Amino acid sequence: MSSSYSQNRVIHQDYIARIRYSNALPPPPNPPKLLDIPNTGLASGQYTNPGFASRLARDQPLNIEADAELGMPLDMVGLPGVFDGDESYIQAPLNIPVPHPQDRALLRPLSTLGKPKLSESGVSFLRRTEYISSYTSKSRFESTTSRSLVNSTAIRKSNRPAQNLNKESPEYIQNQVEKTFETATHNLKNPSLIRHPSKRSLKLVDCYPVLPDLDSFPDAGGYVSIKFLTNPVPPSSTYDKRLESSLLKPIEPSEEAEAQKQIARDLHERDPERYPAPEEKFEYEFFLTETVSESLQFKRKFDPQNPSNKDESLYPQKTLDGKGCFRFKRVRAYESSTQSGDTSTKYDDEVVIAIQDGTDGLNAKGAYYYPIVQKTSIRPRRTKNIDTKKWNTVGGQDESRRQTDFVDLIIEEPDEEMQRARDVFRTMPYGPEENIGDQQDAKEQSPIED
Repeated sequence: MSSSYSQNRVIHQDYIARIRYSNALPPPPNPPKLLDIPNTGLASGQYTNPGFASRLARDQPLNIEADAELGMPLDMVGLPGVFDGDESYIQAPLNIPVPHPQDRALLRPLSTLGKPKLSESGVSFLRRTEYISSYTSKSRFESTTSRSLVNSTAIRKSNRPAQNLNKESPEYIQNQVEKTFETATHNLKNPSLIRHPSKRSLKLVDCYPVLPDLDSFPDAGGYVSIKFLTNPVPPSSTYDKRLESSLLKPIEPSEEAEAQKQIARDLHERDPERYPAPEEKFEYEFFLTETVSESLQFKRKFDPQNPSNKDESLYPQKTLDGKGCFRFKRVRAYESSTQSGDTSTKYDDEVVIAIQDGTDGLNAKGAYYYPIVQKTSIRPRRTKNIDTKKWNTVGGQDESRRQTDFVDLIIEEPDEEMQRARDVFRTMPYGPEENIGDQQDAKEQSPIED
């Protein structure tokens, strides 16, 4: 039994490999210091003692004169403005100064130093994969054609007059746009010619013309996309349909707060390095209906396919004058976190597209787009007290008086003035030309009033 057990027993052995890592340091720039050490021999054990080097370092005095502050001047008496609350002298500037043109070469990243690496493919923005590996590099010429024939062909091509095309000119842009209509008309006559750029097996099922919904353009010429950074309603397992019929009312700043911000803007324009730019935040009040049924009635009021959308019975509440209205209750206040976009860039970033099949009797078949004038992210306002103390205003005392608890909303048809403002965008997509010019001038220069 003992012999069989010893044969089946597994013996684990560990292999320990000794690896020595080298740490080759460059020699010091200064020659070593020669010390006069008495030679007592190895028998005394002086050199083999582990504390010999430490004791030797303690015995040798340093030739560096270190002051009590170790080279850092902590005396702020001579610094201007420190005791007056102005710490700009001891802080880094907010705006980094522009480097001298002769020093820009020293700020180049390490990847740009050395010889430039030629791309092995003519497509510089793609990785070298099987799709482009067969392309011939531009740095070499590989062909079976004789060099004389190639040179003669190149001479003939170079003799052709080069077309001076300005791709930013209105004529070139109009020509390219008209070509897209011609290509689309030709492809619609024969849908089999349309192919997906990457998935060749897909076939065209249906197509929609892209059209502007001019009847739905507001007087601002576009819509505002607002994103809540937090949940505007308490968490629940069901979706709150009241969010589809909510209101967001801008809060007008007080005169004191606006005056303080204008002073901060003027100081920043005069001395940007010393005075930072004030935060341009916008405040809103968020309102919701008290019940889901009132929210659904509000949506039916705007439904063009509802034959009774102008019925007064859809109003669930009454005003003091006895008129029907929709009543919205204040939920809380919000402030803008990020904000971007204006009228001149409403078609540059993104648009909203709604697909209409043409069966509702209101719109023809097509994909209707709606421009986004501005994109805003809002968050719950929690810094009102901090901003009030910062600007030293009395806005916090009047906050309760300026707060709106309820909003009574009555739906009316647009008057002639608003209709004319909306009709402007039928012929001028970006609005009146003078408005675009004013916005561009405001970006380029901002005058200072003394």
